[in-house]
Parts: sequence; C-alpha cells; structure tokens
Amino acid sequence: MSDPRPTPDVVVEPDAEVLARAVASALVARLAAAQAVHGSASVVLTGGGIGTAVLVEVARLAAEPEAVVVDWSQVDVWWGDERWVPAEDPERNEKGARAALLDAVGMPAERVHAIPASDAGHAGPEEAAAAYAAELAAAGGGGTPRIDVLMLGVGPEGHVASIFPDSPAVTDERAVFAVRDCPKPPPTRVSLGFSTINAAEEVWLLVSGAGKAEAVARALSGTESAAELPAAGVQGARATRWLLDTAAASQLQR
Repeated sequence: MSDPRPTPDVVVEPDAEVLARAVASALVARLAAAQAVHGSASVVLTGGGIGTAVLVEVARLAAEPEAVVVDWSQVDVWWGDERWVPAEDPERNEKGARAALLDAVGMPAERVHAIPASDAGHAGPEEAAAAYAAELAAAGGGGTPRIDVLMLGVGPEGHVASIFPDSPAVTDERAVFAVRDCPKPPPTRVSLGFSTINAAEEVWLLVSGAGKAEAVARALSGTESAAELPAAGVQGARATRWLLDTAAASQLQR
C-alpha cells in the first residue's frame, strides 16, 4: 500500500541569511494560523546555527508593529533534542533559544517545555527522557500532543535530532529516549524519536551550507533508508518541508 503522506516540498533560498528570514516569516504565519483555528499553537525547536538564526529573526518580527501577530502566551515550545549538560551550559539548545527569542517575547514558564538538564535532579538521561515523554503525553491527553511545526537541523552525515546513522536510536520506537556514545560531542543526549517527530503536523528541515549538500541530496533521492541516513526517515503527518540555502541544495538533481 502506498504511503498517503505528501511528497516533500523543497524551498531554496540564496544564502543562510535570507533562509533564516524566510523561515522566520513562514513560522510566524503558521503559528498565527494555528492559533486562529485552535486558539493555541505548538512548535518544536532545533538548535544549531540556522535554527538559532531563525529564532533571532522571529524575535525581530515580533517587535515590528505591522507584523503578523502571534500570541506567545498561547504557544507551547518543545525541543527535538538536548545535550545532557547542566542548565547553564552554553551548549544547551534551551539556553540559546531563550537568548534568541523566548525571553524577548515573554514566554510564560508553563509554556516552555525544556528537556531536563543534567543537574535538574534526575538520576540520569534515561530518567530525564522518561520525564519528558510523560510531559508530552500529559499535554497530549495520553498521546502525542498536536505539534503544528517541528523544526530539525540535519548533520553532514544525515543525523536529525540526536538520531545518528546506524545507531540504536534509529529503531527505538519510544517517544523520547536517552542517546549515549554520540559520534559528536557531547556524547550523551536526550532526543525525540521518529514516533514523535513523524506525528507532527508539519516537519521543517532547515539546512544551510555546502557541507550538508550530500546528505540533502541523498535524503531527497528516495533511495536511502533511515538507518543509513536518519534524515531520510523524517515525514510530517501533513507536510514535510526542506528549507535550504543554495549551498545546501547544490547537489540536488534539477
């Protein structure tokens, strides 16, 4: 039986700066539209250079009086993965997101669902992952909550969140899990699994730079398995969007 999910959309912008602005505008519009329908909106954030640049641009838009209005008090913010480091470690995705956007728009604490830090009182990353899974389930009435947009970066080898090629995480069916022995530092993390990622209404993969071009081309070729290239296993429930700059798209077949 054929997969009913739509073919991924591919959008290419001239460079990383233009890409960040375009994604920010699209994100604000999507969250505002979700609020118009549901009264609230939800987003899963990603870290990295382009992910943080998008949040900076969203904060800029939020300060413009003519911009599309998002009620940030009615937005739930989650994360796709987090490094298992202390709360004040600058490597935490949460810390970067707060500096780039969340503090600027005055997000209520109860709407910010951070993955627990290593010094938050959990016995280890496995316990922290279970706590985050429970928080997701509580928000979703026992299942995965509605996620309007889930943003992901893509690594040069094709990893998404903290799901790396040929790792146990590829086949882990849990909503959230600990990841140990990651091939890039820090080696211990907490990550959403494919079961949560692919339940999102829309998944947006944000990719910038020539170093990611091979992974992008392979993921969009339709011939790679998720085990070999986790980015190839990502598919939103209603839409999957690859948002690229020219360098990241340079190996795509036109």
